[in-house]
Order: sequence, then C-alpha cells, then structure tokens
Amino acid sequence: MVMVSSMWESESESAAGRDYGGGILASTKHGVKTEGFEQRGQSWYVATDIPSDLLVQIGGVNFHLHKYPLLSRSGKLNRILYESRDPDLNRIVMDELPGGPEAFEQAAKFCYGIAVDLTAGNISGLRCAAEYLEMTEDLEEGNLIFKTEAFLSYVVLSSWRDSIVVLKSCEKLSPWAENLQIVRRCSESIAWKACANPKGIRWSYTGRPPKAAASSPKWNDLKDSSPSRNQQVPPDWWFEDVSILRIDHFVRVITAIKVKGMRFELIGAAIMHYATKWLPGLISDTTSTSLGDEASSNSNSNSSSTSGGSWKGGLHMIVAGNRDETSSIQAKDQRMIIESLISIIPPQKDSVSCSFLLRLLRMASMLKVAPALVTELEKRVGMQFEQATLADLLIPSYEKSETMYDVDLVQRLLEHFLVQEQTESSSPSRQAFNEKHVASTNLNAKTRVARLVDSYLTEVSRDRNLSLTKFQVLAEALPESARTCDDGLYRAIDSYLKAHPTLSEHERKRLCRVMDCQKLSIDACMHAAQNERLPLRVVVQVLFSEQVKISNAIANSSVKEGGGAESHYQPMISNRKTLLEATPQSFQEGWTSAKKDINTLKFELESVKAKYLELQNDMENLQKQFDKMMKQKQTSAWSSGWKKLSKLTKMNNVENHEMAPQIPTSAEHNRKTPRRWRNSIS
Repeated sequence: MVMVSSMWESESESAAGRDYGGGILASTKHGVKTEGFEQRGQSWYVATDIPSDLLVQIGGVNFHLHKYPLLSRSGKLNRILYESRDPDLNRIVMDELPGGPEAFEQAAKFCYGIAVDLTAGNISGLRCAAEYLEMTEDLEEGNLIFKTEAFLSYVVLSSWRDSIVVLKSCEKLSPWAENLQIVRRCSESIAWKACANPKGIRWSYTGRPPKAAASSPKWNDLKDSSPSRNQQVPPDWWFEDVSILRIDHFVRVITAIKVKGMRFELIGAAIMHYATKWLPGLISDTTSTSLGDEASSNSNSNSSSTSGGSWKGGLHMIVAGNRDETSSIQAKDQRMIIESLISIIPPQKDSVSCSFLLRLLRMASMLKVAPALVTELEKRVGMQFEQATLADLLIPSYEKSETMYDVDLVQRLLEHFLVQEQTESSSPSRQAFNEKHVASTNLNAKTRVARLVDSYLTEVSRDRNLSLTKFQVLAEALPESARTCDDGLYRAIDSYLKAHPTLSEHERKRLCRVMDCQKLSIDACMHAAQNERLPLRVVVQVLFSEQVKISNAIANSSVKEGGGAESHYQPMISNRKTLLEATPQSFQEGWTSAKKDINTLKFELESVKAKYLELQNDMENLQKQFDKMMKQKQTSAWSSGWKKLSKLTKMNNVENHEMAPQIPTSAEHNRKTPRRWRNSIS
C-alpha cells in the first residue's frame, strides 16, 4: 500500500516536535524564576528556590506550583480562588480538564515563561486546555488561546498530514474540539485538499511501514521519495490517510468531500476501503487471514484515541473484563460503524459494489442494526441485484427461524429489484432512450437474476425446514419472460424433492407447477423422463414436450434437404445454442457428472420406444382379430333369423296371390298385413 502526502506541509515535521517561532514564550513578568519542571513519580515540581503554594491535581498527577504565575494568565483559577473566599486555599482538583495532565503541563510551563513546542500532536489538547483555563487576551496580551489558535490556522490547516494528525488527536477531546470548531476546520481542510487538482502541486509519496512494526508510524519517517511533476497521482491517494480516523470524524470528512463535488465512485471506494479496515468480518476468510494479524496488533481507535501524531488502526479490542463484555463492546462499536457507513453511501447506483452491500447487509443482520437503515440497505442492493453472486446471497438466518438461510431476506431483495426495474422502465428519462435498448437491458438483468435465484433455490432446497410455500413464492416471483430456460429451476425442484421425500402427490404437483416443461433442454427432459420423484403427469408433459422438440428437429432436417435448407436449419442451431447458453452454470456443472447416465437413459428410452411400437402393432392386430370374431358371431346369429323370415315371406306371397280377388282395397290389405307378420313371427 502506498500513501501519498501532498504539498501542504509545514517547514518542519509535526511528529518530530515542530517549534513555532522557536517555541512560544510568555512574558517573564511572572515573578518566579525557574529552569524548568522536574518529575518525581506522579508529581511535578518547579525547579526554583521558592516553595510552592498551590497544588493542582489532574487525573492522579500532582502539580506543585505557585499561585501568581497561574493566576496572572488563567481566568478560571482566578475565579476558583475568588469564589472560594479562602485566601489559604492551596489545593485544586481539575480532573475534567481536556487534554489531561499532558496538556496542563504545557499550559503551566507557558504560565512560567518556559518555551513550549507546539506540534500537531499536542496542539488540539493545548487549545482545549487553554479554553478551559480561560487563558484569554483580557488577562495578558499574547495569551495561550491566541497562540494556539494562530498555530492551528496558519500552520496545521495548511498541511495535509498535520490536519490528519490533529483530527485524530481530537478523539479524546469531545465535546471541546467540536465546540471550538477544530473538527470542522480540519475536516474541511482535508476535504479541500483531497478534491484539489493535483496538477502543478508538489507531491511527496510516503510508504506505509511493514506489518511487523507494532508501533505507530511517524510522518517524518515515512518519506521515501518525491516523484517528478510528470508522474501521475493515483485518485485514491487519500484513502489510507483518512481511514485512520474514527468513524464520526471519517463521516465528517466524507460529508465535506461530497459537498465539494467529488465523483461518487471515488467516495464509494473510500467507504469500502474504510469498511475493509475497520470491519474484519466484512471481508472473506482468505483476506481476513492476512489482515487479522494487523488487526490483532491494533487497539480500538474508534472508542479511544492515541496521543500525538501516532495512530493505530483496526477494530481488535483488548479490554479488561470477561469475554462477554468484550464481545458486547466490540459489537456495539461495529454496529455504530455500519450504521454510519450506510448513512453516507452515495445514492447513485454502482457507487459501491453489490458484493460489498450484501456483506454489509450480512453484518447488519447479525448485529441487529436499526431496521430503517437495514431497509435502506436492502433497497440499495435491489438497485444492483443482477451483480450479486450466490456466495453473497447465502446469508444465515440470525432471527428465530427454522431455516438455515434467510430466505425472506432474499425475497425482499428480489421485490426491491423488480420495483426498481419497473420504476426505471416507466421513468421519462429512460423512455427518452431507444425503447429496444432499454427493454433488452432490463431483460438481460432479469435473466441474470433468474439464474441467480435458481442457483439460490438449488442451494437452500437442501434445507429440510424450508417450507414448500417459501420455495414456490420465491420461484414464482420473477415473470415468465425472465427465464429462457427452466433447467436451473428443474434442478432446484429435483433437489427439493430429494430433501423432502415425504411430500404428498398433491404437494409434488404443486411444486412442479412452477416449472414450464416446454422450456427444458433435451438433456433435462431425458433426466426428467426417468425421474421417479416427479409426478406421473409431469413426466407425461415432459415426454410430450420432448416429442414435439424431436418432431420439430426432424421437420427442420427434412427442410434442409429442400431448396431453402440453409435458411430453415440455421435458426434451429441458434436456438439450441441460445438454450444451452441460458442454462445456469451450476446446472451445467451438475449435469457433467451424470453424462454417462444420460447416455444410458437415452439408449433405454429408444428401446422403450421400440418396444412400445411393437406392443402397439400387436395391439392393433389383436383388435382386428377381435373385431373379426365379433363380426362372425353376429353374422351367424342373424343369418338363421333371416332364413326363417325369408321362408315366411315366400309363404305369405303365395297366400296373398291366391286371395287377391277377395281383398277389396289396398288399404284394407295394409291394415291386415302387420297382424299376419306378428302371427308368423310368433
């Protein structure tokens, strides 16, 4: 990793102890001559022959001082002694003084006229201590507030590195640093320099020390070389420097950078860099191994800051107490970081990667981040859902749920994606583009999401606690046009049937209803035809679909022999290729291992077809023989009857011929004939 520091540097390095005009000197009109301070254990003494008459206690450290030098410059000490109405008061406790004993030591030296070195490491604490002690110009011209304020304005804010160090040192000085606008001014200074045009600026590159170095780097030790003006400066040169800041200060810097108009891609990249540094669980196991050693050697700078110009990164906590307390504190800090990062992610699509959003969502679910922020994060994932991977979607169910993975979360992400697609397609700005281009883009995104959902269903279907309703709702959430091939969906259904062998026939039919048999490839059809887990009705549909495809293929091959062979045969090949390309990768990998079985099943299916044709022919022959036998029986029965009827008819004709003169009219003959028929039949 290479860090770059810009031309905004003061003449001497802050971490080395920079003098401000040879050290700031107070007037010698203090009445006590001294050569300096001496430390004995936890106590400080003034090197003078005059005995001390005031004891100041700060955080367990005792300062044996004199009243007059302090009262001449500190309005607060004046007021304490005046309000006490006790002239013999010789002990004051000021544990709440910002900056602690270190800052008070420098302020006391200033009161005694001893030169004080102002550096980026001590300026913020000294400025807050001066404000607390009320060391204003009303008491004496050139007091400590004026000196420290001038150093901040003219030295620190003109330097990139000093601004970073001062902002880092403000972590222990809340709310004093906020109220004195130190945080705001340093944040804006950093933002202005990060957004500045690097052309024409003298840049000095600094390299980060090796991981083995446990101590924090010093800025003056990091300078390696100064490249030529022609050397191009990387746009992410400022990422590493701002990533040492505590989360609230990092948010202030990023907010100021947004206001100044930096590209949202760079802001998103800086946020991802910061998250990778402070959230070790956010990165993969392979990467976390390399960063884990570094994180373990760092203290929790997001909960406690370091003094001076040094810093420590990482979110590894070493806190006195039991392990549960440590985990609780660590979870609280990580939750605060996640919530802050979600709030500053740029609203533009692709400002951060979908994989980063999903990993952030995984940690947010685990740490129980505020529901409103989780919903916002889910909407962001829905905007880029087609970029997700299966590994990122396998988020465990941290709530009280029977399923291993959070299927409801993926369902919500899919719904956000569909709503976003619908919104984009209906927006006037999108309609201004070519409608065909917009439609193809949306279809491609939905196709990728369909493959992803099918792969996800295949993975989670192995969970025996996954209900049929959840599986069906997630499978049917996408429109039919999203899937050009249902092979992935068939594989998920088959996996679910394997893991749930106790499903009833009705439930199996209901499960298979989400699949379109006509969208299965030939290989999938061959497998489904021999799949005993499928309902019989689905197998019949698959066989019929396969038969239609084979018939179409035969028809196309026959057309190939004609004049327009080339024009009709080529679409069949392209459709076959499109069908295979639409097959999910996970499904293809699954079928590769079963290729031999598929070939065997093909041979067996052909044998079954041949036997079926033979049986069909035998059936037709048997049917013909049966019909012939039935016809013969009917013919023999009726023939004897017709012979009798014919004899009776002949006899009646003879009688009628003889009795014809006796019949007066034909009508009378017609009336009598039926009776003779009945008599003859009886």
